Amino acid sequence: MMVLIRNRSRWSDAQLLAAIATCDERAFSVFYRRHLATIVGWCVRRTRDPDLAADLTAEVFAAVLVSATRYQASGDSATGWLIGIARNILGHSLRSGRVDARARARLGAGMLVVEDHDIDLVLELAASADGAAGQLLTELPLDEQAAVRARVIDERDYAEIATELGCSELVVRKRVSRGLSRLRAALATQ
Repeated sequence: MMVLIRNRSRWSDAQLLAAIATCDERAFSVFYRRHLATIVGWCVRRTRDPDLAADLTAEVFAAVLVSATRYQASGDSATGWLIGIARNILGHSLRSGRVDARARARLGAGMLVVEDHDIDLVLELAASADGAAGQLLTELPLDEQAAVRARVIDERDYAEIATELGCSELVVRKRVSRGLSRLRAALATQ
């Protein structure tokens, strides 16, 4: 009898999450490696603290293990779902004044210890999370770059950005729209 080893790296996020829901450790490993840089980058940009970002990232992936059965695919990637989890965990952590560790507690995971070399890895992952998109962002005209960074990366509202940039909300919206269009076009050609 021949046993086929399935290459999980080619699985979609939905397939991986369905397998994770059945406690498939290899599926979790592929999913984790696929999304780690994105989640670390998101957490570092929000907190500006590598220690806190590492802790939040650990909680996000623990939450994946706990809630994989509830995942409902809404496209090819689960990145939006993961960012939603990260946003909820960060929000709860800010409200309570400490990092939310409920998912890790449910899994019986101990406290996260972050060493100096771990901080370097977090910062490296955060930098790689920007990858091609981050490089392309730096190639946008400065007005569009500032608007896209403020709106998309820093998640600030249009009124606040307009005040800072000394222009109207309509101008900011147009700059963001133009910048995102250029980024999409440039990413499509890579």
